[in-house]
Amino acid sequence: MRLLSVSLGVVAAASFSGAALAQAGAEIIGQPLQVTTNGVTNTVYLDAGGSARIVTPGGNTVPGTWTAANGQLCLNNGAAQECWPYASPFQAGQPVTLASSCGSTSTWLAASTNAPPPPPGQKGERGR
Repeated sequence: MRLLSVSLGVVAAASFSGAALAQAGAEIIGQPLQVTTNGVTNTVYLDAGGSARIVTPGGNTVPGTWTAANGQLCLNNGAAQECWPYASPFQAGQPVTLASSCGSTSTWLAASTNAPPPPPGQKGERGR
């Protein structure tokens, strides 16, 4: 069960939800991620609200959902789920190679990332 593999061009999508969204994954929400598995690169978008889109090399879009909890980033396409370790935020331009719960290895590359949110309780420029 390899969601991001070449198997018949089927790919999965994913999303983070709930409280994990405020912490894990905030840097990549809405940003394109290039995910390469078995020599095939798909573009994955992890959107706010838990929805995800995977765009295949052929231009097909596969909808799905994503979640982040307990140090795992999980993608679900409705037929299968695959999870990868998620120990730290993605950095723009820095590829990360991760082994999935299905035994496949994928390289993830964020072209850009979102700025971190300000710490809770931070005041404006004039201390208000």
